[in-house]
Formats: sequence, C-alpha cells, structure tokens
Amino acid sequence: MLFNSFDFGFFLVIVYGLYWALGSRRRITQNVLLLVASYVFYGLWDWRFLGLLAASSLVDFGAAYALSKTRTPWKRQLLLWSSVGWNLGVLIAFKYFHFFLSEFYTLFHIQVPEGSFTIWTILIPVGLSFYTFQTLGYTIDVYRGKQPATQNALQFFCFVSFFPQLVAGPIERAKKLLPQFQEEREFVVSQQKEGLRQILWGLLKKILVADTLGIAVTTIFEQPEAYGSLSLVYAAVLFSFQMYGDFSGYTDIAIGTAKLFGFRLSRNFNLPYLAKSISEFWQRWHITLTNWFTVYVYAPLVRYRKRQNFVASAMALLVTMTLIGFWHGANWTFICFGIFNGIILIVERIPLRSTQSIRSWLSKQSRFFSLIYFFTLTSISSIFFRATSIDDAWVILQRIVSLSEGAPLSTIIGWKLLVLPAMIGAELIFRKNAYPMQELERWLPKPARWALYYLFIFLLVRYAAPQEAFIYFQF
Repeated sequence: MLFNSFDFGFFLVIVYGLYWALGSRRRITQNVLLLVASYVFYGLWDWRFLGLLAASSLVDFGAAYALSKTRTPWKRQLLLWSSVGWNLGVLIAFKYFHFFLSEFYTLFHIQVPEGSFTIWTILIPVGLSFYTFQTLGYTIDVYRGKQPATQNALQFFCFVSFFPQLVAGPIERAKKLLPQFQEEREFVVSQQKEGLRQILWGLLKKILVADTLGIAVTTIFEQPEAYGSLSLVYAAVLFSFQMYGDFSGYTDIAIGTAKLFGFRLSRNFNLPYLAKSISEFWQRWHITLTNWFTVYVYAPLVRYRKRQNFVASAMALLVTMTLIGFWHGANWTFICFGIFNGIILIVERIPLRSTQSIRSWLSKQSRFFSLIYFFTLTSISSIFFRATSIDDAWVILQRIVSLSEGAPLSTIIGWKLLVLPAMIGAELIFRKNAYPMQELERWLPKPARWALYYLFIFLLVRYAAPQEAFIYFQF
C-alpha cells in the first residue's frame, strides 16, 4: 500500500476516524487500534512476513526485559548478542544471503544451478532494514543503561510497527518515540492542520518532482552506452534531486501522518543540497540513519582503539560508511557508494596549517565554489547508487570523462522540469521552517490558501498515475 495511492488515503481515513472516535482517555484502546492497523498495513504488502515482524518485536522486547532483571555481566552480554545475532541474522538471511552465496560461487568458479536463488531474490520483507535497526538500537540502549526497558508489550509492539514510519523510517530512537505510546494524545486542531499540510507537501515532492524526474533518469540509466557525456551528467544530477524528492517526500508524509494521530517523529532531512561539504551533507541527509551508525558503529569503533588518532578515526569512518552503503542493498554498487563517500569524508578531515581541516576550509568558501565542489562529488556518488551494476557505473563514468557523443539531452519531461526549480525555490524561501507550507496561515488569507490547496490537489490527481513506489522501500 503506497503512500501515494488512493488505497492508503482510504485506509488512513478509516483508521483516523476510529482512532479519535475512541477519545484521548482510551489510550490503551487507541494503542490496540494502532497496532492492528499497522499489522494490516504491513500485511497488505505481504502477509507472510507479519510473523517475522512480530518475532523481531518479541525477541528484542524479551531481551531488553531480561537485561533489566539481571546484573550478571556474562548474562547481559549473552542477551545483548542474542538480540544482535537475531537482527543481523534476519537481515543476512533475507537481504544478503543471495549476494554472499553468489559471490562465493563466483570466487571459486562454481557453476550456479539455474533458479537456485530465485526465492531469495524475491522474498525481501519491505522495511526490514528499518525496523530491525530500530529494535536493535532499543536493546543496545537498554544494555548501556541509556533506556529503561519497558514492561508493556503493547507499547513496544506499537513502537516497532507504527505504520507511518514502519517501511522507510525515520529510524526512531526508543527514548523519543516509545514514551509517546505511554502518554495521552490530545486532539489539537492546529496539529491536524500541520499534519495535512505536510502530507500534501510530501505528495507534491513525490508525484510532481520525483516521479517526473524519474522518467528521464530511468530512460538514460537503462541504456548508458547510448547517451553522450552531457546527457549522462544531466541524468546523474537529476537523480540526486529525484532521490531527494522521493525520500524526503516520503518522510514528510510519514511525519504528517504521525501528527494526525498526535505523534512527533524526527526530522530526517535538513536542506541537504545546501551543504558546503560531503561531511555537512551527511549531517543533513537521512539524519536518523547517520545518527544510528554514528552511535552504534562509528563511536564504538573509535573507542575500541586505544589511541584515538587521525588514522584510527579514518579507518572507523571508512568502515562505517562502507556499512552504510551496504545497508542500502546487496550490490557492489552500494558498497562502492559507501567507500567513495567514506574516502571523501576522510579527505575532508585532513588537518591543514591555516585551518582546522579541509572541511572547515570548505565551509568558508563562496556558495558558487561550494555548489561546484558539492554537486561534482554527489553526482559521482549518485552514479554508483543508481547504476544497476558496477559495469554500468564504469561505462557512465568513462563516457563522461571521455566527453563521448551520443543521443542528445533528453527532452522527455519537457516543460514539467519546471517543477524542480519550483520545489527548490520554495524550500529556499522557507528554509527556516520544517517544510515550506508549515506557516502558510501567516502568508496567505484563507481564500487564497484554499485556492492553493485545490490547485495542488488537482495537480496530484492529474499526475498521480502510474503510481511509482518510493525508492527507499527497496532498502
């Protein structure tokens, strides 16, 4: 059930009506409704994986509960590693098994039996990488003493499966989201308006921007050898904005939907393309994932080294970014994407004589220089991210560097490309807000606001088909 589908709109209206009809004082009943609705929502993707979602919730709830009842070091470590083993084991089994086994066969020149891995390439539970990280982070926090273990299974199961952010985040820390299931949620009209406006803005970014740009991007990336260097650069830049419109659009819909039910989710994007360095970009892009890897991977790796020097932090950073790349998918393209970003981040941390680091030097440069530097690197990065194989990525890079000729610049999306500067302009003008329509009541009178709403809704309905899945749903 896609967020940009009429089915989801129908589902949301029903759940929303029942939820507030119960009343704020019936918090437990509301939680039951949210849990049932979340499992129905997930089951409509593939009901066969409902058991896996429930099992992950049960394992981490039980592990954290047991951690709170024992102080014996070896028992606590056993419980922690049981949780880590389960979550990583599930990820490897469903998402990486085919990759590792096929690479093993390739390494030893073993002929792969036809159809051997078919089931493993099809059966990948949607949102697996997101909810396993969310539950695993909870158990680690309980082990470290930074999060009390909840003894309420209903609240924890809701925390894991909350449908607005279940399939593609934000990846919430337990200390922020879990307490919200313990509190009464009041119906606040202003919050409902904010939620609806943010959903509308997310749909605009997804349908009018991301899906429109995706037409040209897909056309060029599917046959890179047929296009010249300018067309390939054009596609790489467009893909960067397509991915932003797609994923940040999803996040706006998720945050807006959560607001309708009285919940607050974390901000996941903060104008990432205004960054002056790749280091700053990763502080603005997919913020909850970056924070997760920083807290649970990078920081422990740095602490593990007795001497915390530049080389130690650089190696920890490279490992972390490689894992972030691999988190996105079982493909060498994603691994190269992570390694490339890791190398750039290390280079930006190299100390200079006049300034603290290259990163700080970059922050002082002009906006024009920053745009050239930043988009050159992000475009190269996006090629690895978008290409279907390493071979295709190298073909694209070679044709760009050699200034190859080919088919002319794609005009396949024509005048509709104007939606991109419109989105960029809106986010720049209202960059102090969480999203451009946040304080619309301050800027426009009621008749003008409603005229704008109807215009946006008309455009969404007009260009809603065919429905395109969100890019990050595959991760």
